[in-house]
Formats: sequence, structure tokens, C-alpha cells
Amino acid sequence: MDELLAIMRRLRDPEAGCPWDVQQDFSSIAPYTIEEAYEVADAIERNDLEHLREELGDLLLQVVFHAQMADEAGLFDFGEVVEAISDKLVRRHPGVFTEEEIATAEEQLANWDRIKAEERTLKGASSVLDGVPRGMAELQRSVKLQKRAGDIGFEWDSAAPVLDKFEEEIGEMRDALRSGDRARIKDEMGDLLFVAANLARQMDVDPAAALRHANAKFERRFRAMERRAGGTESLAALNLEQMEAIWQEIKRMPGEAGDDG
Repeated sequence: MDELLAIMRRLRDPEAGCPWDVQQDFSSIAPYTIEEAYEVADAIERNDLEHLREELGDLLLQVVFHAQMADEAGLFDFGEVVEAISDKLVRRHPGVFTEEEIATAEEQLANWDRIKAEERTLKGASSVLDGVPRGMAELQRSVKLQKRAGDIGFEWDSAAPVLDKFEEEIGEMRDALRSGDRARIKDEMGDLLFVAANLARQMDVDPAAALRHANAKFERRFRAMERRAGGTESLAALNLEQMEAIWQEIKRMPGEAGDDG
């Protein structure tokens, strides 16, 4: 760890460091931090554990980079980052670090959320929604907002009424499409996606993971279509009906038939 911190200090040295690294700031590095987190998630999704080691290193570099810039600005250093998360882990696990008994994972999760809520109050939060990061991927932010509201009872008690709401939103989208009003269409699309996230949450499905799975499935099948047609140009020369026939053929292939969609 000391070696990595020393490398980062050298890269950021105004005189002898890397010109690109030196000119970066928190805002310019933030997109790379998000990208590296997604690459970690992708390696896990593909069960590529060898690649996961590399991606975790890349993500750690992002933490070190931000900490170095903070140290240069006199804000905090890497040691304080480690201290802060260590204190938080101890504080939020009283069942491990105190005499309090917490028997199940569900109890621990509820306790974790309770302690987080208390911390937000101490920081002056005026709403249960305070502290939900605006920089999150919007699908995940929807889930976070819904969960916070659900924690105080603003919540459907099952997936069935959420599914009814989803169907209602589809009807409103059809009306918006018929109207041709672009602002209304955008608004209804947002409502539709928001309810879809809530439906996934009600069924204990991570919507981001489900969408990653759907994206991977589409990519796998579309690449197979290109191969079956003899290349991208040959596929592009077909009409939609011919493309759909190949798509359905790919779906019936071994290993694909049980993966509906």
C-alpha cells in the first residue's frame, strides 16, 4: 500500500510527475471512478475472477488518486479515508464489536439502516431522502429513493399493485405517443422506468443487474445473428422480417432456449 501511495505522489509531482495526472482534479477523475466500479461489477457478472483482481486494483487506484488530490489541498489524506471507513464499520456493526446481539442478516441490515438514518439526522438532514447521491446511475437512484420512502411506510405491500401501476403507465405512454407531445412522452417514459425499478425492487431483483443480463443476452444473440448471416454487411442487407427469423432461430439454439426474452 505504501508503494502505491508513493507512486501516486510521484505521478502528481508538479515538476517530475506525469503531465496528465498533474492536471486532473476531482471532477475530471470522477467519471473514471464510476467506470472502474462498473468494470468490477462486469468481471463479477462474468465470473472472471482473474480479471476481477485487476479491476479491483484499478478501482483502488481511483481511491488513492482522490485521496492524493485531497491531501494536496489540505483536506484529508489516505490514512484518514481508512480511519473513517474503519470507524463506520465498527459503529454500524454493534453485534460484532459490542455486547449487542444481532442474530440474522436481516436484523443486521435493519440495524445498519437505522444507524445510517441516525447519522443523517446528526448531520442535519431534513428529509428521509437527503443523502441519496445525485451522481448515482439513475436506475439505482430510483431504487434508493423508493427504499428510503418505503422505510417510513410509503410503500406497496406486494408486487401485484406495482404491476397494475406499470400497466397503467403503459396506457399513459400510449396516449402520449398518440398526442405526439415530446415533453409528455419524455415524462411518461420516466414514470414507466421509475415504476419498472419499483417492480424489480418489490420482487427482490436488482434492476441494474437484470438490465446487464438483458444487455449481455442481446449482445450475444446479435453477434450470433451477424455470424449466421455471414457478417454485418450481409445482415444489414436483410429486411426486418428476415432478421427476425434469424433472431428466433438463434433463440432456439442450445443454451439460449431456456433464456427467454
